Order: sequence, then C-alpha cells, then structure tokens
Amino acid sequence: MSRTEAETRDSLVEPLPANIRSVQPGGGVCYSLELTWGGFRRWYLQRFRRRYVERMAGKRRGDTAGSPHPILDPRDLKYCRNLCTAAWDEADDPFAWRERIPFARWGLAELQLMSYPLLAAVIALGFSRYWPLAVPLGVVLLLIVYFFRDPPRRVPQEPGLMVSPADGKVVEITTLEDDPFVGGPAVRIGLFLSIFNVHLNRAPCDSRVLCLRYSPGRFLSALRPESAWENESMWIGLQESGPARRRFVVRQIAGQFARRIVCNLRPGETVSRGHKFGMIKLGSRTELILPASENLEIVTRLGEKVNAGSSVLARYKDPL
Repeated sequence: MSRTEAETRDSLVEPLPANIRSVQPGGGVCYSLELTWGGFRRWYLQRFRRRYVERMAGKRRGDTAGSPHPILDPRDLKYCRNLCTAAWDEADDPFAWRERIPFARWGLAELQLMSYPLLAAVIALGFSRYWPLAVPLGVVLLLIVYFFRDPPRRVPQEPGLMVSPADGKVVEITTLEDDPFVGGPAVRIGLFLSIFNVHLNRAPCDSRVLCLRYSPGRFLSALRPESAWENESMWIGLQESGPARRRFVVRQIAGQFARRIVCNLRPGETVSRGHKFGMIKLGSRTELILPASENLEIVTRLGEKVNAGSSVLARYKDPL
C-alpha cells in the first residue's frame, strides 16, 4: 500500500466521540464498584509490588495516553481499552486465562455480586427449617449464572459470509432506500435477545472499525418498534477487510432491562469474523445493516433463532 493510499484509508477513521469515555458509556452501579476496586488494587501494586509494576510496564505495547487512570497490568484495560492503544501480548498477560472461562468477562462483576449472596442464602436456608425457600432462590441463582455464560462458537470461514452479531431471534428484515454510511440502498436485519440468550456481540466478518457513536436514550421493551431509535444505543460503522471494501453497520440497542451496553472497539482497529467486541446486559436488540446489491443473498428468515459468530445471516456472492 502506497503512502497516499494509507493516508486515504486512515482518513476514513473518525476519532472516538467525546461522550464515549469508557467501553460501558452508560455507567452503572457494578461499573462504579469495579472502578473503585481497581483504584485500590493499583494503590496496592504501586506501594507493595513495584517490581511487578516495572516488569509489566516493560512488556506493555502501545500508549496509555487517553486512559483515565494508570495502566499497570491488563486488568486496567477492561473498561478503557477503547481510550488508548496500550496492550500486552497474550504470552505476557498473566490474566489471559480469564478469556477462556465460560462466562462473559464484562459481566463477571455482576455475576459475583448477584450470585454470591444468593448462594449464601441458598446454603443457609438449605440447612434450616425454611429449606423450601431455598428452591426458588436456587432457580434465580441458576438463571443468573446461565445469563452470563460464554459458550464457544465455531466460526464459518467461507468467504463472503456475514454471521450474526448476536444470539436471538430474527424479528426484522427490512429494505432501506438509502443508508448514509453504507452509501446507498441497504438491508436491515433486526435481532431480539431475550434474557435467556447469550448476550455477547461478535463481528460479522473480517473488518475495520471506522467510527462509533453512542446515543443515550430510553429503555423501552426491545419488542416495541420505537425502541430501535429511542433507546440507548451504540452505533458501529465498519468496513470489510476484503477486496470489496463494503461498509456496514452493527447497532447495539439497550432494552427494558438491559441498561448497560459494552463495546470495547477502538477506531481504526481490525477485527476478525466472530471476534467478541462487547455485550448488552439482559434483554435487548441488535441490528445489522448491510449494503444491498444483486450479489447479496439473505440466508436467514423471520422467526429464525440464530447464534452470534456461527449462524450465517447473509452471503455476498462476489466474483472476487
């Protein structure tokens, strides 16, 4: 790629908007507690484990500029990865194992804060004369654990595929006369996520992040059509990495109970098909907007249940 081509390509990338100051811009109680705990942990490391801090600093890549707090080890990037370029190679990350546990990493705080008290209550009631009360509490506990699960997915590798960005049910397939970002006619595929679905979001194809836009809003039921434009949302503009260079959009939309959107993408970075980039906590909606063309084949259908990263929603039959 020539210098001119590289400069033109980079000019397409928009800087992160001022209202995105975290991978979870909507904040939240658990988010605040994690930030407080992180501050205490960094104080402890700087005071009592200086050699560890120096060693991790020597292995760190990128720049910490833009981060709201010191970046001492990979744990400090959980909520501010999108604000800086700091990173560690997997071999140098002592916490890389957390990515392999079967639960969503962005939901671990909620999982622990809700499940530990319930588990203690279930055990206490189970050994008392009020043991029948342990049954409904145990069911709630299992549902919470079930909600934050992160099962492995087999990502198809065939060229031209657009896989689902979320688990759920296909509730909309609409033709749009024009989408400003796509640059012409488009097809919008809407997915509804119930509280029983996995809520992690994944990239539909190999692509580059061009821009992100966060819109605070209401928390209407995701089943209501107006929720698509009135609810809190994260709009993500991407471009295919392949020769076609098509632009497309993924929108994370909060629901009636899901009031926390997580998106850790950095403008300008490249992600692979099936890459986990965020989640929506509890029932919600996700949309995929694709450029319409004679080469586009919509594979999915209304009412179909799909899985993020593995279910194919559409296919481009390009001669490329």
